[in-house]
Amino acid sequence: MLQELGKKAKSASRVMARLGVMEKNNALLKVADALVANAKDIIKANDIDIENAIKNNMSDALLDRLRLTQARFEDMAEGIRQVVSLEDPVGEVLSMKERPNGLLIGQKRVPMGVIGIIYESRPNVTVDAFALCFKTGNAVILRGGSDCIHSNIALVKVIKAALSEAGVTPDAICLIEDTDREVAKQFMKMNQYVDLLIPRGGAGLIRTVVENATIPVIETGTGNCHIFVDKTADMEKVIPIIKNAKLQRLGVCNACESLVIHKDIADVAVPAIVAMLKENDCEVRGDELALTYSSDIIAATEEDFGTEYLAKIISTKIVDSLDEAIEHINRYSTGHSEAIITEDYQSSQRFLNEIDSSCVYVNASTRFTDGFMFGFGAEIGISTQKLHARGPMGLLALTSTKYIIYGNGQIRE
Repeated sequence: MLQELGKKAKSASRVMARLGVMEKNNALLKVADALVANAKDIIKANDIDIENAIKNNMSDALLDRLRLTQARFEDMAEGIRQVVSLEDPVGEVLSMKERPNGLLIGQKRVPMGVIGIIYESRPNVTVDAFALCFKTGNAVILRGGSDCIHSNIALVKVIKAALSEAGVTPDAICLIEDTDREVAKQFMKMNQYVDLLIPRGGAGLIRTVVENATIPVIETGTGNCHIFVDKTADMEKVIPIIKNAKLQRLGVCNACESLVIHKDIADVAVPAIVAMLKENDCEVRGDELALTYSSDIIAATEEDFGTEYLAKIISTKIVDSLDEAIEHINRYSTGHSEAIITEDYQSSQRFLNEIDSSCVYVNASTRFTDGFMFGFGAEIGISTQKLHARGPMGLLALTSTKYIIYGNGQIRE
């Protein structure tokens, strides 16, 4: 079964590479319309996944990731339409230079080929991954988790039907319906068919893919995201930013999980922040110094400072200086997103320069680390590694380059 999917996707990728911009855009618009038109039927399938997840005691944060609503279908469709509006990078000639022997040597942007995505309980990934891969002329093989299998089957069925209606090969999207983990491991070794593998999920999933794959992998890391409240921070900004970053959606990788607070503002900032978090039923775990500023903080362990909670829990560290804040964040960060709240320009610039994460903010919520928010229409994931792509990955991250050489009969002496 896997071999057949691989062959279909590889064949489809060659067809996809020949499609023009208008053909791809028209097909994507049909998919966007079809998803909204068929939302009720897909939601029925999603209800089965939700019911099973509740029986399996899935947390509220993860249930939120899994749940599809009419509003989320509208958002997914809008994401596809944004992808349509973006410039197609495929075919762009990046450079062209003439050598002394008359050869013209240039670089051209091309599709990757077949992209594999392994992900957990987020059916919206099915749509985002398809849209970005399709726009860049790639075929995609999807392997979602068992928690969202009914949703994914329904989504892919609608997408395939829309592609067929648009006169495009429906094999541009393939879904592995067998949710057995051994099948997933076999998929990770299909380097004869798959050119790039992208895992999206928790640390365990990503580690499994990295350790088992023979296909090149882009890691989309977990998010132990920090906010540093500097001594010059404006409290009118502090509370709304932290509330948004931590509490707007708990089960996302760009949610704030760790606070770092300068001691010179701690007597004002800590009680105000803790009061807001307590009001929203969020538990605060702090170091010894943090405990002295609020009786509502409980003692943190060393493990807390490196934990992505995906729950109403947050760690807090009090520091003596910007240097200590940067050192602490770089030590415990997963390289995802960090923010500083400050009114001091020099501090903001040092933070931007010295924090080693894919996205670094000044006076803004970490929740903006998202392909849609960055103007990519959607994202294939958020890379926390440094090779090929880093941060939210849009269209460019799904392309490669090749050299194109024009000659006029030259031979090498």
